Amino acid sequence: MHTWRTPRRTRTGATLLAAALLVSGCSSGSTTTTTSSASSAAKGAAVLAALPRSTPGALAPYYEQKPAWRDCGAPGFQCATLKAPLDYADPSAGDIRLAVSRKKATGPGERLGSLLVNPGGPGGSAIGYLQAYAGIGYPEEVRARYDMVAVDPRGVARSEPVECLDGPGMDAHTRTDFTPDGEREADALVGAYRKFAEGCAADAPKLLRHVSTVEAARDMDIVREVLGDEKLNFVGASYGTFLGATYAGLFPDRTGRLVLDGALDPSLSARQLNIEQTAGFDTAFTAFAKDCVRRSDCPLGDRDTGPEEVGANLKEFFGKTDARPVPTGDADGRELTESLATIGVIAAMYDEGAWPLLRKALRAATKENDGAGLLALADSYYERDADGEYANLMFANAAVNCLDLPAAFDSPEQVREALPDFEKASPVFGEGFAWAALNCAYWPVGATGEPRRIEAEGAAPIVVVGTTRDPATPYRWAEALAGQLTSARLLTYEGDGHTAYGRGSDCIDSAINTYLVEGTPPTDGKRCS
Repeated sequence: MHTWRTPRRTRTGATLLAAALLVSGCSSGSTTTTTSSASSAAKGAAVLAALPRSTPGALAPYYEQKPAWRDCGAPGFQCATLKAPLDYADPSAGDIRLAVSRKKATGPGERLGSLLVNPGGPGGSAIGYLQAYAGIGYPEEVRARYDMVAVDPRGVARSEPVECLDGPGMDAHTRTDFTPDGEREADALVGAYRKFAEGCAADAPKLLRHVSTVEAARDMDIVREVLGDEKLNFVGASYGTFLGATYAGLFPDRTGRLVLDGALDPSLSARQLNIEQTAGFDTAFTAFAKDCVRRSDCPLGDRDTGPEEVGANLKEFFGKTDARPVPTGDADGRELTESLATIGVIAAMYDEGAWPLLRKALRAATKENDGAGLLALADSYYERDADGEYANLMFANAAVNCLDLPAAFDSPEQVREALPDFEKASPVFGEGFAWAALNCAYWPVGATGEPRRIEAEGAAPIVVVGTTRDPATPYRWAEALAGQLTSARLLTYEGDGHTAYGRGSDCIDSAINTYLVEGTPPTDGKRCS
């Protein structure tokens, strides 16, 4: 659909929805993708070329910066601001400020350098992730040996964030019906996409042209040098795998220990990414449906109800909210519309730990006419706070996605033509995912990226992690990325949810910790449950 998020757990086990990856636009191409056709697409895609090993003289001042570390309010963490060129092709065009945070290695043991982390998105705050989870919740043996570091990518959170709509404007945007029933509703959806894009253009007309993943990866190389590391060590989740793989493709000789968890296939067009992600959410929903009907509080069926019927019951509920929104008791008067109800369900698909909450929210909405629970899930997805303000996640998400790949569709007519394929991929979510992929058609800046294989010839071993029933980054993508990267080791988690590291599998965690601390990657093809 349009945001891929990485679930993360606090020490107390509470689930937080961090940004993962949302495919918001796609390039032209077939609207059906099988494993074989995707493989053919990968073979036909261009290869990301490595940059010259020597640093251009015009970039030397950026690589020679000395960070002024300061306290930043989070105990044990320091913060600094670095500069990067707005435009790497023309460093004289001005600078962009990058926010960086770190927590120094705690010991004992020899320090191994810095370990950068990124939770995905695009648009997720790496610094927020570091300070709320990675810097305190990563395994002790990892935090003992590495300075834990995060840099918010350009346009994200603390690094000159892109802003597109104010709180009330975003409230209106999230209520827009993204399964239009006719021309009038389709026109309203197009109008919402145009208004969103115009707001972004008005806020950051220059920056909007320079928030690509390639530029963010080049920023990370500046950070690596400023930190004094010969090679980049990195853990990226979801979209963070694309960022990390892009770094490896550009700088294979500077690539250290990379963990790419919940991998993205960079060789696919955005349309292909969208339809495969649609199928991924259908896989996750089927797992939820099978679990739900075994529970006494399941509002969508009983033990005799199959997954298809559960999906049909949910679709019927969505249709009812389209005709008559459900009250929520929200202080701002928001009701649960079809669009918000759908996002609430999608939010819970990222982590099976949220399934009990989803059952409770669905029961309240369907049996008690109370949409508060589903609205809360939707708000967590959109990162809306109690004051009605939104983080810049969704703004940065569109800005990066629409720059990285050409738009999926050029018009509502193209969406309608593709609907059968999306609905085949997911009877429950397909229609909404197809219309969501229209947003980049109205973006004010043309795409600068294209689908590309990333091989990173010469890089040290890279660990690619895939989860077999991952909704947002389907397992096939991990297989595809591992097949492209020449030094990849594929590590598989047989289970549910989005990403695998730190989610309860001792087998996965042990393999990754050993790689990060000792430098020994798991055997290619290792499987865990």
